[in-house]
This record gives sequence, C-alpha cells and structure tokens, in this order.
Amino acid sequence: QVQLVESGGGLVQAGGSLRLSCVVSGRAFSISAMGWYRQAPGKQRELVARIFSGGSTNYADSVKGRFTISRDNAKNTVYLQMNSLKPEDTAVYYCNTRWPLDGNEYWGQGTQVTVSS
Repeated sequence: QVQLVESGGGLVQAGGSLRLSCVVSGRAFSISAMGWYRQAPGKQRELVARIFSGGSTNYADSVKGRFTISRDNAKNTVYLQMNSLKPEDTAVYYCNTRWPLDGNEYWGQGTQVTVSS
C-alpha cells in the first residue's frame, strides 16, 4: 500500500513563503511522477505543479515564477516551495501520484495553507 503524508502547511501573511513536503512510502518513488494539487472552498481541485521521474516540471499559470516543485529520491520526498504567497493561494494542498507498480492513483490527506492579506 502506498502512503503519502504531507506537512508544512500553515498561516502566513501575503508575500510570505512556505515549503510543503510529501513523504511517500514505496520503493518506486524514483520512477514516479509526483504532483501537488490544491482545493479552495467551493472550487474544484486543481493541479499546481508536477515533477516527472527525470526531473522535468510543469506548473499552473497562476503559480509560475512563485512556486518550485522538487524531489529528493533518497528521501522519497517531494517538495513545493511557495514564495510571494497571495490570499488566492489559500487552499488545502494535496500530494498525488499514479503509482507505476499498480497503476492506481494515490492522494495524501492534505495540508491547509492560509494566506492572510
């Protein structure tokens, strides 16, 4: 069973920074694409950033230039560095993967990010 555990959320003022972490159980982390999604109240869950096994990345237009996704395969961890935070970044952030060994999609429990104006 694959488990994803996020941490690092919190309350921050606009313009501040946070770093989210997601630790993944399972031996196939290094060959897995990983994503960060977010869901604000009353809105659909949306993709924020994704990183592939080779290290290539893509980002939602709304976070380009402010957020950086990275991974440490030795620690089975994916990160989301969030800078210049805005109130509209307020959401629950989720870690996600489609596990290559079984093809199933897995989600973490989510971590709340609140940006005050």
